[in-house]
Amino acid sequence: MKNLFVKLFVLSAMLLGLPLIGIVISGHSPARYLEFPPQTRYIQHATFSWLFFLCLTVFILTIVIFLLIPLLRQRGTTFRKAAGNWPFPWWGWISFLSCIFIWGIGWSRFDLFKRFQPHTFAPLWVSFIVFLNALSFRKNGNSILTHKTRLFLVLFPISAAFWWFFEYLNRFVQNWYYLGVNYGPLEYFILASLSFSTVLPAVASMHEFLNNYVEFESCYYRWVKVNVEHLKILPWAVLIIAGIGLACIGYLPDYLFPLLWVSPLLIVVCLQIILGEPHILKDLSKGNWVKVVSFSLSALACGFFWEMWNYYSYAKWEYSIPFVHRFQVFEMPILGYAGYLPFGLECGLIISIVETLIYKKNR
Repeated sequence: MKNLFVKLFVLSAMLLGLPLIGIVISGHSPARYLEFPPQTRYIQHATFSWLFFLCLTVFILTIVIFLLIPLLRQRGTTFRKAAGNWPFPWWGWISFLSCIFIWGIGWSRFDLFKRFQPHTFAPLWVSFIVFLNALSFRKNGNSILTHKTRLFLVLFPISAAFWWFFEYLNRFVQNWYYLGVNYGPLEYFILASLSFSTVLPAVASMHEFLNNYVEFESCYYRWVKVNVEHLKILPWAVLIIAGIGLACIGYLPDYLFPLLWVSPLLIVVCLQIILGEPHILKDLSKGNWVKVVSFSLSALACGFFWEMWNYYSYAKWEYSIPFVHRFQVFEMPILGYAGYLPFGLECGLIISIVETLIYKKNR
């Protein structure tokens, strides 16, 4: 346990301290980056660039096509058509109706619901999370909610802290900002934490749902082997580069904003490799891409619902993405959805760590 706290302390110092160190070295005052609640928009992003957009599109499409090749090869056998033998649970129907009702309140503009309209995010997502678990229960007779209840519940507070970290990093690039959330510091923290607490349970539940209905194992269990752990210098090199990149995001936000999603993942994985611990990319050495693809697609699927339900909500977020802010799907520029892929791995990394800690004694 002592070693765990030491690791968490070192990791937190790196992830939280590096961006601030970069700001101080570049001569900026850190005060505006620590404003709470965040209100000031002090970064003027670069305008749309066709060159940047096309280059990034080619890069993203190359990765996406590479990841989809096994699914396309499997075609009809990819999806499990047979329905489960378990009845759809009563709490699934309640969550479904609750989801529809709260969605209606959030998108309506009736004065009757005006008091509740800014606060629909958390209850809507809790309803959707429970509904996803009901779908999984119907398929296999179990779900995270019913059979890993401790994990399910613990993910909520951990999720709040997890997303607050990305809110902190966003202060250095300002890729998104909130509207309709004019609260004092304490009220803002409480209400925001309630909403942020649903992120990891949503991805975990979507991950279980997708794994129940998509044959990821038949597609990705034996695929391209990526074994680089024998190159002892590589994790150190990647760790240093990712750390420098994270330190520089506030200095060059227009060019380094993608590192907000990539650097934390690389830093954590490299530290795990250096310490000889299991990590979310370890199975790639055996050609097993199941966890990588399934968690990435789970976050992307959740991202679609996040953006859709955000679009016409009273309290919402909008984006300001340099060079590529065009062709929006809801409020998100279409290339911005690529950020959900590495984000899914970060969610999977945290979920796996928490699950291991909770059930370690039972193994």
